[in-house]
Amino acid sequence: MAIGIAIVGSGIFAKEQHLPAIQQTPSLELKAVYSRSLKSARSLAEGTPNVDIYCDEESTKTYQDLIKRDDIKAVIIALPILAQPKYIRAALEAGKHVLAEKPVAENVEAAVELINWCHKNVDSSRVTFGIAENFRFLDSFLYAAEQVKSLGKVLHFKVRVHMLTKPGSKYFETPWRKVPEYQGGFLLDGGVHFVAATRLLLQPENAPARVSSMSAQIQPHLPPVDTLDATWRTKTGVTGTFSVSFGTPLEGTEYSIGCEGGVVTVQDSTVKVSKPTGEEKREFPGEGTGVKQEVKAWAESLVSGSQNPRQTPEEALADLTILEAMLRSGENNGTPVDLKYT
Repeated sequence: MAIGIAIVGSGIFAKEQHLPAIQQTPSLELKAVYSRSLKSARSLAEGTPNVDIYCDEESTKTYQDLIKRDDIKAVIIALPILAQPKYIRAALEAGKHVLAEKPVAENVEAAVELINWCHKNVDSSRVTFGIAENFRFLDSFLYAAEQVKSLGKVLHFKVRVHMLTKPGSKYFETPWRKVPEYQGGFLLDGGVHFVAATRLLLQPENAPARVSSMSAQIQPHLPPVDTLDATWRTKTGVTGTFSVSFGTPLEGTEYSIGCEGGVVTVQDSTVKVSKPTGEEKREFPGEGTGVKQEVKAWAESLVSGSQNPRQTPEEALADLTILEAMLRSGENNGTPVDLKYT
């Protein structure tokens, strides 16, 4: 029997990613959707039969009414960054499993408070709190991480994720992203993905320990900053560079990890492994965004009763810790920042 779930939030990502992923996961059954407005809730549910609509405009069908339903066992929450924590807490208090979109909170302080509250008030043997980070489920990065592990000690690394987010693009025109009331703007909302991918490639033994960063706002329409150029040092003493910009015409993406036995590079959905004996390439054309794999893994964890380790809030806290430290270092002309939760 399929597990009854609800989608909380009706934005772009819920419509284009979460909804199709749920529909492709036989062990999940979408029973309800919630949005603050009736119009947006109807828009998300359109074309999906037997789905109930909840919103703040219907006094008898609010979010609180949704999470009281016995036939809904879990929720996927995809709301603006500042709004999510109270919805997460309410769902967990109601005994619902939660998979909430990244970042885990607007800043490290709020994230630690939320996680500590969860450990204190939620029975994790009955209810799980997970953070959705789809990059941790991309087949290309999982394969690349295996290759890194097989090539011995990590010696050096470089990461470059550059793009130009233009006015009029669908994510930019989202009101809460267009005028961010949280640190980092697009660097927080999108940058945690790239931090997560880098951590996956480096492996836990090469967890970052210190960062130093310079930041800038290249584009006037991308406040407060849109670019970070950083140096990381890991707990093992390995150093590397991490450069992310949402405001540069120097577009392109590359994750490269140099190891004793060779170099592993991820570009888009292609993984290149260079060894002294030659070079191998592997393509992952059908991996998509990783959300389908992420939701499938979450569903499997609900069935098994054992949370997927790639979806714990502590993993998301580590991503946020690094991103926030780079922002703080950038504000202070590159002053190094030691990392606590990595």
